[in-house]
Amino acid sequence: MEGAGGKPIDVVRACKDTAVTALIAFGLFLPLIGFNTVLNIHNELILQTRWPLLAILVGVIAAGRFVYSVLIAPWLQDSNVWSRPEVSIAGGHLTKWLLPFILGFAVLYPALALWLAGFQGAVKWIDNFGVQILIYVMLGWGLNIVVGLAGLLDLGYVAFYAVGAYSYALLATTFDLSFWILLPVAGCLAAFWGVLLGFPVLRLRGDYLAIVTLAFGEIIRLVLINWVPVTNGYAGIASIPRPTFFGIPFNATDEGFAARFGLEFSPIYRTIFLYYLILALALVAAAITVRLRRLPLGRAWEALREDEIACRSLGINTTNTKLTAFAMGAMFAGFAGSFFAARQGFISPESFTFMESAVIVAIVVLGGMGSLIGVAIAAVIMIGGTEIMRELDFLKIVFGADFDPTQYRMLLFGFAMVLIMIWKPRGLIASREPSLLLGESPARSAHELAKAMQAAVVESKARA
Repeated sequence: MEGAGGKPIDVVRACKDTAVTALIAFGLFLPLIGFNTVLNIHNELILQTRWPLLAILVGVIAAGRFVYSVLIAPWLQDSNVWSRPEVSIAGGHLTKWLLPFILGFAVLYPALALWLAGFQGAVKWIDNFGVQILIYVMLGWGLNIVVGLAGLLDLGYVAFYAVGAYSYALLATTFDLSFWILLPVAGCLAAFWGVLLGFPVLRLRGDYLAIVTLAFGEIIRLVLINWVPVTNGYAGIASIPRPTFFGIPFNATDEGFAARFGLEFSPIYRTIFLYYLILALALVAAAITVRLRRLPLGRAWEALREDEIACRSLGINTTNTKLTAFAMGAMFAGFAGSFFAARQGFISPESFTFMESAVIVAIVVLGGMGSLIGVAIAAVIMIGGTEIMRELDFLKIVFGADFDPTQYRMLLFGFAMVLIMIWKPRGLIASREPSLLLGESPARSAHELAKAMQAAVVESKARA
């Protein structure tokens, strides 16, 4: 049997790989899918089997492995397909048009949701998908400065998220201050705590740095739980003031937004306002990040990420470099936290667990460390993908009335992470343009650059 390029395909080896994959899948899914424990009418725990569902999943995985071994693997090995000129040209066009498409879709998303789902149905799609995804996009871009640019593994990033949220909630409920006043205050307080975290970890790197930042995140969470006179403990803080549209609240009174503009009252107006608010905050964070990368500070972050010893030998102050990375990343988390508190109207320590930090780190790693577009795409896939599982009730027709798609969200998420790590181990967008180009376009080939450098050398010798 011949595959792409006329090369023979080892069908026997493909069958062996398929059998091994099916056996591994059966062993993994047997306790998760094959067996199910339920309570009967006597409140007794009984064990049920779901062999058809298990057989379908194992069959799909085995078929996918066979197709990969027979068709995809030989095609990938055929003349290094990814280095072909047509593939490079297509990738260049994709990169050129991807950013405008993403921005245009983000701006028009509420209008599309209103058009497709109506006023009542659009609230869920704008809030649960649009606003929620953009919050994690902003958190991912903030952590991208610490992890992606500076190379400092931070597993306690959710602590700065919590500082921003509680700063806004406490100051707003106690002093009745506006959201627009407290937004920069929350960012500054989170940046201050970022500097406080940065000082003890100046000499740490790698796994030791990750452990210390993880402990910092847990310390903040335990403080929020036990400092009951201030944070109200597990009960949380309720009745948090919501942001207004230039002083106009989004309520059903005569002074509300709908009444002021002669519209029928609907919660969709507040939802759309919150969507564009977090979109503006995320774009500001992206613009600041891009600008900082082009400055000496951004290049110092990247030098620190590549080799700290070489960075010191170049005379770069690594202390200030690390502290500024922690401060800038924490500031963006503070902005996102204050918006989260204003959007929810209620916060508690349960919203700031280690799993939140793990999700944000996964977004940065899967998207490609240092890539803003990659982080945004990873946030859409991870957050939007897990939320879309709530809408797959039609699968009950296939797998039975007792099938709950939400139970398998994290299972599919982990499976997708494994696939991405195998397919793109450096993230979805592993390559990016350099931070600084010395008067040359990034689209020029290496041969053109070499010729330009040779001409410059000849010209300099002629002048000498």
